[in-house]
Amino acid sequence: MVNYINKLLISIFMTIISVSLNDKNIEEINRIQKVHGYSGRSEVIRAGLRLLISESKNSEKIFGEIKSILILIHNHDDERVVSDIKHKFKGEIQTQIHSHFKEDKCLEIFVLEGNADIIKEMVRLLQTSKKMDLIKFIVT
Repeated sequence: MVNYINKLLISIFMTIISVSLNDKNIEEINRIQKVHGYSGRSEVIRAGLRLLISESKNSEKIFGEIKSILILIHNHDDERVVSDIKHKFKGEIQTQIHSHFKEDKCLEIFVLEGNADIIKEMVRLLQTSKKMDLIKFIVT
């Protein structure tokens, strides 16, 4: 009965959307739910969305000349995507380290310096490429 009431309240106060996820994403959501004690998959997704919103708002506050670090992990087979993007921003890349990480993964570390809008565009292109396993952008 309590579960039914909770679902009813959620349906009254929250909009339900449909999201397509692959099996790997579902497994990760289930793992996070279990390990961190979330009440359900939706709560895991809402927590992740809150982090993304916070990160996006923080990124919008960055302007002017900046120094930053960009960390990527991607499949070795997707090296071409990274290469194409990084060549568009060679003026902002001060240092790049590439390492083979695990069996088929690559780790890239970029030290970037330049106009914030240009550097944020590089980060955006990598984020929207759908080829990165991890992207961490740190402004120093």
